[in-house]
Amino acid sequence: MIIRKLDTVPTSPVDMDGVKDITKQLVLGRADGVPNFSFRVFTVAPGGHSPHHNHETEHLNYVISGKGALVDGAGRLNPIATGDFAFVAPGDVHQFRNTGEEPLVFICAVPSAYE
Repeated sequence: MIIRKLDTVPTSPVDMDGVKDITKQLVLGRADGVPNFSFRVFTVAPGGHSPHHNHETEHLNYVISGKGALVDGAGRLNPIATGDFAFVAPGDVHQFRNTGEEPLVFICAVPSAYE
């Protein structure tokens, strides 16, 4: 059994093309012996965003705090805010964007192999 507080998990900048002002925390994953899923927490600064991208695995998301948009493949901004859950299916083109004035913080659960 593992119990961990988010504020004890190291933070690292997300460094990839199309990313603006995002940090990541790997809260639980393969290194902890978690066999199937990893929990990552992303913090998107005001005005920040992920790349407009897709991937082969599903992502399950929960917004811890803040507000923003989950942009779809057609460029439509789908609002997300504290307490919202979002499912990104394999192959869905998407982007997380902070549209608020405070950090957008969300959990992203992915298959451990994708970690």
